[in-house]
Amino acid sequence: MENKKELRNWLNAFNLNHPLVIAGPCSAETEEQVLDIAHQLKDSDATVLRAGIWKPRTRPGNFEGVGALGLKWLQKAKEETGLLISTEVANANHVDLALQHDVDVLWIGARTTVSPFIVQEISESLKGTDKIVLVKNPVNPDLALWLGAVERFYASGVTNLGVIHRGFSTYEKTRYRNNPEWQLPIDLQNRFPDLPLILDPSHIAGRRDIIFDLCQTALDLNYDGLMIETHHNPDKAWSDASQQITPATLIQYTKDLRIRKEIGDATEFKNKINTMRTKIDVIDHQIIDMLGKRMKVADDIGELKKDHNVAVLQTKRWNEILGKMIIQGEDKNLSEEFILRVFKAVHQESINHQEKIINS
Repeated sequence: MENKKELRNWLNAFNLNHPLVIAGPCSAETEEQVLDIAHQLKDSDATVLRAGIWKPRTRPGNFEGVGALGLKWLQKAKEETGLLISTEVANANHVDLALQHDVDVLWIGARTTVSPFIVQEISESLKGTDKIVLVKNPVNPDLALWLGAVERFYASGVTNLGVIHRGFSTYEKTRYRNNPEWQLPIDLQNRFPDLPLILDPSHIAGRRDIIFDLCQTALDLNYDGLMIETHHNPDKAWSDASQQITPATLIQYTKDLRIRKEIGDATEFKNKINTMRTKIDVIDHQIIDMLGKRMKVADDIGELKKDHNVAVLQTKRWNEILGKMIIQGEDKNLSEEFILRVFKAVHQESINHQEKIINS
């Protein structure tokens, strides 16, 4: 994407004094529901009303959306409130129907992003349109796959592009429905700073009580907007009830969230350094998490050594590890002295863990 500056024009055209807010229910359920939520959002900071019409579910039998009928409800909501409207499309037929109903923003779901064939089909069906297309990250943490999907749309002449960070699947149990893996969108943002980046905290959280904190982290990292699932009666929602908030809560969140404004050189400096520090905080949390996982493996090794009456210290193995880390450190512009200090400390902690196990 050579002319990346062109990509941000659609966002600037809104002339907002705050990050873009896309809000609405996980699923369009009834016409009354869609219109009720739209009117409650009319006087909020929301610019775009979102609602799922086609809902691909992990397993059959769950509510999978009302289908094309819901597009008429969205269109009516747009006429009555002036909000732009948005929905997910997963194939060329969805695109055709959305275009017929004047949908302004189309988003590509995480399950669709993983398939270059489907992305290519959708991108070709959007040739010649000026619609805004937002690409969600793939289900698994694969930056190349995410960027590849964006590039396919760009190659088809779709320049009103953006990406949505909705978190990544993991087999491990965490506090999130989908792990944020903040480093991936940060890497994407660093490579393509003019590609609008939007957070979907609802799918990352999986529960409403941590949505605000996720939004604040995103704003601290200079995200361009938020897509928040919003329902007039979240507990009665037909899909993803636990991760939706009310329009009133959304309005309060937009008042409470801290948004940095660039006013003068001093403020610009503070904004930039706060963004960089937030990035460091995210990485530091990842380092601690990885060290915890490493020590868990060390504990398992300690149990194995205990069962087989093997000594804790394996000098040959330790020297091999250290040599490899020094070489890798050099590739990352890390001094040998630093690598030695860090890994000697890690090694000593592993020994302490294993000694406790063997002597217990």
